[in-house]
Amino acid sequence: MPDILCVGHAAFDVTMQTEHHPAADEKMLATALNLAGGGPAANAAVQVARLGGSAGFCGYLGRDVFGHAHLAELEAAGVDTRFVVRGEMPTPVSQILAKPDGSRSVVNYRGDTIAQQDAALLPSSFENKPSKLMLFDGHEPALALALCAQAADTPTILDAGSLHAGTKALAEKVDELAASQKFASQWCETEDMNKALEVLAGVNDCVVVTMGKQGLIWARNGQRGSLPGFAVEALDSTGAGDSFHGALALALAQDMEWTQALRFASAAGALTCTRLGARAALPVEAEVEHLLRTNQ
Repeated sequence: MPDILCVGHAAFDVTMQTEHHPAADEKMLATALNLAGGGPAANAAVQVARLGGSAGFCGYLGRDVFGHAHLAELEAAGVDTRFVVRGEMPTPVSQILAKPDGSRSVVNYRGDTIAQQDAALLPSSFENKPSKLMLFDGHEPALALALCAQAADTPTILDAGSLHAGTKALAEKVDELAASQKFASQWCETEDMNKALEVLAGVNDCVVVTMGKQGLIWARNGQRGSLPGFAVEALDSTGAGDSFHGALALALAQDMEWTQALRFASAAGALTCTRLGARAALPVEAEVEHLLRTNQ
């Protein structure tokens, strides 16, 4: 088994860089194009592999051109794909527009693709030799809950990018809740992230709230803390959260000290913002270590 099993969503990303957000009925030219696999859990698995870790991805890919391309990409990255489910339903596709300030807009198409329902798709060897850590993105909630029950002693992290049925169901079940500012605002109905952290600390004993260039705040076993963001020239923020979660999962699986793990993950996420697209922008270990050394 891989050290880290990433469970959840896989898509194929069509990323275009634009000078501004298109207005109604406006036609415009993109200044750059990137085609690659995407999805929070799939990107996290690739990030783990690029940082020198052992990762597997568990999720769905269709038997279409997008699914074939994405599977080949995962395999080329060194991700264990034994747990990928293939079927006749379409592979989700995301259209992403990246703007000059680093922000982006995403439209995702899933058609009639449905979530997996249990852990039966995993090989029997999983029960005998679980991963060191499992990362969920909430898009396969039934499967994630089954895995939590099946490997109760395996540490788990939830990538809570936004509030939906999956992240809501898993927030209290995982060992670490890694929430975006969007999720925290939606769950707690406030824009005050310090107040949101207090609320989420009552949901899970270990909470991280990421706030982009503003850094992050965290609560863990009664302690509180914060870390500033890394100053980088942002080109496209797509995949920054996926990178952060993959890097954090690897750091924790390697028993890195908590605040150092957060800093390591933050550096990876920041570097992802410096290139177009999510998958192509995920950094390698040397790049993360360089950013950490130059920002001591």
